[in-house]
Amino acid sequence: MNIDFNKNSDGLVPAIIQDFVTRQVLMLGYMNKDAYDKTVETGKVTFFSRTKKRLWTKGEESGNFLNLVSVKNDCDSDSLLIKVKPAGPTCHKGTDTCWDETNEASFGFLSELESVITSRRMNADSKKSYVASLFEKGINKIAQKVGEEAVEIVIEAKDNDDNLFLNEGADLLFHYLILLQAKGFTLKDIVKVLEGRH
Repeated sequence: MNIDFNKNSDGLVPAIIQDFVTRQVLMLGYMNKDAYDKTVETGKVTFFSRTKKRLWTKGEESGNFLNLVSVKNDCDSDSLLIKVKPAGPTCHKGTDTCWDETNEASFGFLSELESVITSRRMNADSKKSYVASLFEKGINKIAQKVGEEAVEIVIEAKDNDDNLFLNEGADLLFHYLILLQAKGFTLKDIVKVLEGRH
């Protein structure tokens, strides 16, 4: 890998640390060539401390190591993206990230949709909210809706109307998210099962 450690007069390049699984950014540190070489050699992320003026391996005192998965440099070869599996909180203050965020996987819009479903379940008027009305009718009705949508997507899969197929897929996924919450689960629980199988 061609890393330009000489671009800055201090010989350091920024190293963005990202959780390999959740894709959350955990911290920013700096590496010189020695820190990079030690990181690759040991599999534990090592930085150059600008305050201590020495190499330091993250977790050398706390045990909260950043276990190396991969390293990539950017288009200018003067910064690094380092993917890791953290062994505990990353920040010295005990938080998951140096921005005091929880290191959890996010499924983008699907996570937002889960939040909307939760909000409607807890706060919406069942006469005005379809989601609230399903929860009010109970698990049997919710499960029935999932079954109906599953049958409809199977039917559309055999036809040639891609638009209908995709819409039925959206309906099935939406109702499945409702069923998950009705049973006390979320997408994260399903992902754990899939990861276990993988």
